Amino acid sequence: MKLWLFFTLVLLWLEVQNGVCQQVKHKKEAGENRIRPGRKRAKVRYPKVKEKEAGSKGQSILTQVLDKGRFLRLGESLSLNPGKTLELRCKGTKIGWAYPSYLDTFNDNRLSITQHERYSQLILTSPSAADTGEYSCWVLLCDGVECEKDGDTTSATYIYFTDKDELFVPSAIHFEIIYLRPDKPATIPCRVTNPKIKVSLHREVPAEEIAVDGTQISYNPTKGFIIQNPRPEHKGAYYCKANSTTKTTPQISTKYQLLYVEVPSGPPFATIEASSNTVRGGDIFNVTCTVLGEPEMNVSFSWRYPGLGQRPVSIHDSWRLINRGVGHTTRISQSVMIVDDVETIDYGKYICTTKNKNGETLVATSVKSRA
Repeated sequence: MKLWLFFTLVLLWLEVQNGVCQQVKHKKEAGENRIRPGRKRAKVRYPKVKEKEAGSKGQSILTQVLDKGRFLRLGESLSLNPGKTLELRCKGTKIGWAYPSYLDTFNDNRLSITQHERYSQLILTSPSAADTGEYSCWVLLCDGVECEKDGDTTSATYIYFTDKDELFVPSAIHFEIIYLRPDKPATIPCRVTNPKIKVSLHREVPAEEIAVDGTQISYNPTKGFIIQNPRPEHKGAYYCKANSTTKTTPQISTKYQLLYVEVPSGPPFATIEASSNTVRGGDIFNVTCTVLGEPEMNVSFSWRYPGLGQRPVSIHDSWRLINRGVGHTTRISQSVMIVDDVETIDYGKYICTTKNKNGETLVATSVKSRA
């Protein structure tokens, strides 16, 4: 009886000890994880964002190289002192450039452009007030030898070379003709070398200062005075006047002759007429081809006639400006063919083809034998 009781107590003690150990072990495991996974601090990894590729929309690819290898990303405009070499860079493996056109017209050796592996470099030595203007660059997309401009990559900056003695951007033309058209704005291009210069517009006859209201007539230092809706009463001789902040004497610009244009844009408006449509052998006659068009629109003439390649003829081309109606200016272009000592081969159709940048027009007339 006592032995049975002893074994029962031993088994009970072992069960109790086993339960206590499991409880301690459970508490220890819980203590090792007092910081819950949800509250554990961890490094936040942000996704890498690639930089915009050179030339992407909204980012300028045009920079100015400063002293000591520093670079300035250019905005809409920049004012610099003349004389110091200008160096611009444009990112890209194939770059196109634009700059004041006269630098090309006069083949100016002060300008050089070099394409490097990752950028193109433009250098202009000894810049002056005349070099004031827009400088721009763009990426060229090439397929073999053919390249085209990527319009989304163009970066442009208007650079003023401020010169206290040259308030207006110098021009090789001392008297410029401006054509006024009713269907588009006209610009009187008296640009300045400093955007802070005050400029006024003046008519010579009658002598008066023209009111600039900012709507019908406005001023932009990078372009000049802009007439939004030209009318015949705007024609005449004009000049601009600039007032310096350091000098009392104002400076006068180039003079401008404003002419009102009657003929609208389009292919040549051509007519043809023979001095006589019936001639005898041995006579002399001429055929005149006439085009009325815009004052600055160049016109080319070509002829087909019965004796082409077999008979000598004389052809004279000319043009002049004429006034038509009240205050309207038109360019008259003519080509005159003279046929001397008529022969049988000269009878037939005379065809004149006229061409301008907007298209071409063909006109014809016939010359017959007089019985």
